[in-house]
Amino acid sequence: MKTVLVSGCFDVIHGGHVQFLRDARALGDRLVVSVAGDESLAQHKGRCPAMPEAHKAAVLRALACVDEVWIGEVGPPGLDFLPAFRALRPSVLAVAGDDPYGPEKCELVRGTDCQYVVLRKTFDGEPITTTEIRRRCRAPEWVPLRVDFAGGWLDVPACAREGGRIVNCAITPGLSLQDNWLAPGSGLGGSAAWAALQGQDPVEAELAAGVGWQDPAVQAETGMCVWQSGPRPRLEMRDPGDWLAGRMAIQKAGNGHQTASIAGKGRDLDGIAYAGLVAAEAAQSRSLPQLAHAMEYSYRLQLGEGMAELPDVDGTLGRKYLGAGWGGYALHLFGVRADRDAFAAAGGLAVEPYDRWSGQ
Repeated sequence: MKTVLVSGCFDVIHGGHVQFLRDARALGDRLVVSVAGDESLAQHKGRCPAMPEAHKAAVLRALACVDEVWIGEVGPPGLDFLPAFRALRPSVLAVAGDDPYGPEKCELVRGTDCQYVVLRKTFDGEPITTTEIRRRCRAPEWVPLRVDFAGGWLDVPACAREGGRIVNCAITPGLSLQDNWLAPGSGLGGSAAWAALQGQDPVEAELAAGVGWQDPAVQAETGMCVWQSGPRPRLEMRDPGDWLAGRMAIQKAGNGHQTASIAGKGRDLDGIAYAGLVAAEAAQSRSLPQLAHAMEYSYRLQLGEGMAELPDVDGTLGRKYLGAGWGGYALHLFGVRADRDAFAAAGGLAVEPYDRWSGQ
């Protein structure tokens, strides 16, 4: 009887694993799987398993292509299957093409009668890894959106300014998979929120898209935040943002935009840095007038880039386009709730600061 031996963590068993095991079984008459035990997985991966070893073994035994399952033991990295290998003396040791311990396994069979076979990892459906599954399991059910008051663009690595500050705030309403009400390119952090809901790393997703990190940073931290300009998020201060309750509303301001597509437009980054510093001081002192001044300064810079003027709104202390501007939404900051509510009743959308620590 020709015995085929495979080994692996099989931490969250998925379709790719099943295809690999079926292909391995086709190489012989009997397939034996050595699955990493809890201790060996913790030793080599540096974390606890997603599934306890007994559960993984039970699932593997239930597969028609698997004839026997062994639990791997602590040993040299990638070789926790040695007890099964020595006891069974298999005819074939099969590995996946992306096995990080392929060289060690190949060396193990050298000089023996065991054939070393590398199987191409294929799957008819969408490929996925255990790491991706674990990320999806950690994906939130809901993500807040965000408004930015000043300093935008300084979170884009190519536009970073030493000493610059970005000031923003997480807001409700937010997004969920069931309630994705926001149009793309709105300037409210929708793409970062969607990446988080999909189980991706939103900071990496945004940077890979050629935009900045401020959206996923404040969506994860929540509250009103001041960030230091640079290639990665560095939080300087956070505030629950409760003093902004009843003071903010947004309005649709035109077509959507994609930040990466307008990154090359000429803009006054020094002026943006100044506005960010003014807004940071406003956050420190919780000053609505100073925050409004930073917003208005930012807005004038946006007009200098060629954006259309926003309408005057009764009771507005400050206004600006959100995100990179050029469409999407605009933010209005009001002195009193009554004016904000009147604006919302006339077609705007009231938004409130969101702080996960205080439940606001």
